[in-house]
Amino acid sequence: MKEYLVISTQTDLLRLTGENIMYVSADGNYSTFMQRNGESKTIVKQLGEIETSIRHQMRETGANFIRIGRSLIINKDFIQYINIPRQQLVLSDGNIAQHSLSASKVALSQLKDILDNELNR
Repeated sequence: MKEYLVISTQTDLLRLTGENIMYVSADGNYSTFMQRNGESKTIVKQLGEIETSIRHQMRETGANFIRIGRSLIINKDFIQYINIPRQQLVLSDGNIAQHSLSASKVALSQLKDILDNELNR
């Protein structure tokens, strides 16, 4: 059964499956969901609240989401490339969707360590 993330605001209700969310980026009180089909949805909700909703609503697929710094939550299933010196993170579905994001060296280094540790289990 698919797990859905449902985010409700005063004016919007957004319902997405975890497998379709590539990343969530924040700009102040606004959060933008980038989906694997290329569509984006922006709602008035802080990233910390989104992070909490992911943890509580998505028991299985929620573990795929990682907070990167102050302004990004990424779905680690889509990580294709990390370049720490260039501060570059590329997310891809292996077909059509591809997004190049910028993140701090510290955040990318921590992300790389997490992924390395998962490989060595």
